[in-house]
Amino acid sequence: MFFHFLDGEILLINKPYKWTSFDVVAKIRTMLKYRVGIKKVKIGHSGTLDPLATGLLVLCTGKYTKRIEEFQNQDKVYTGTFHIGATTASFDLETKINKRFDISELTPEAIIEASKTFIGEQEQIPPMFSAVKVDGQRAYEIARKGHEVELVARQINIKRFEIKAIKLPYVDFEVECTKGTYIRSLARDLGLALDSGAHLTSLCRTSIGEFTLADAVTLEQFEALVIHDFQQK
Repeated sequence: MFFHFLDGEILLINKPYKWTSFDVVAKIRTMLKYRVGIKKVKIGHSGTLDPLATGLLVLCTGKYTKRIEEFQNQDKVYTGTFHIGATTASFDLETKINKRFDISELTPEAIIEASKTFIGEQEQIPPMFSAVKVDGQRAYEIARKGHEVELVARQINIKRFEIKAIKLPYVDFEVECTKGTYIRSLARDLGLALDSGAHLTSLCRTSIGEFTLADAVTLEQFEALVIHDFQQK
């Protein structure tokens, strides 16, 4: 196997926890520069993952960066866990719990029935702590300063929303959705539907179109492949 980074490669990377998508791009760019001497190569990712999320990140290099939008527009699949009965400002673990709810009478049947109402086309408001731009600024930059952010709802389509396990307050799920869907917002909206609040505690992207996490490699594995490839040339 030989890489052709300048002509174009599609790289499937398993993004580490607490890394930004840009961190991964910067790491690979630095790796190519110092490991194989490629000083200038275009690299971009097709679909941002939050720092607290893990899973599939599709990167394109060289001439294949022209295909980034094509991959961004493909459906995604996520697995993860919601915490029912508590909310946070960021809808995930980035911020502390700001409100708790009594879920002593909440049943698994009610959770499953509520989840069914989110299947299909709908409007969804992105989280305040998101990369959406507001007057030229990222929403999370404004939110982290303690200011309120008014975001416009977006049209999305949740094609599948399966509840995999319920061990309250935690609910495991799998979601298949279109571009622009925020799973953190889905956590918020499910909590509202249950009158109990909810936030996201873990998230992993398992596929983008035909690309799957099973075919992805860690950054360490990718570096080993690059070094081996360079030594064989």
